[in-house]
Formats: sequence, structure tokens, C-alpha cells
Amino acid sequence: MLVLTRKENESIMIGNDIEVKVLDLRDNQVKLGIVAPRAVVVHRREVYLAIHAENAQAANAPNIDAVSGLVPR
Repeated sequence: MLVLTRKENESIMIGNDIEVKVLDLRDNQVKLGIVAPRAVVVHRREVYLAIHAENAQAANAPNIDAVSGLVPR
């Protein structure tokens, strides 16, 4: 893990296309601004984990084609 120290209004670059800037420091929080190409998906970690959990659950769901014959039309 790379650990960097930045002050308010300072930033870091990830590759050539992603900038992470410290926008505000208050109490026990830091507000970050992220500039990235639209093709790069950016989520808070808890949202990222929830998306992956939902995807894993959907992948384990029964196949709709396999159960469609069980319902009368």
C-alpha cells in the first residue's frame, strides 16, 4: 500500500487520467474529489461491496428458462 500525505487543495494522480484531490478537511472526515474518464467506475467501498454481493446472489438465482415451464400459461 502506498501512503501519501496531502493537504487541502492538493491532489494525486493515478496513471495519466485519474486525479484525486483533497477538497476539505473537517473534524474526522476528508472530502475527496475524483476526476476520471467516464469509462472508469468509481464507488465508495461499501457500495462496491454491495454491488458485488448482489451480483453474486443473482448469479446463484435459478435460471428463469429452467422454471418457466412450471408456470401455466
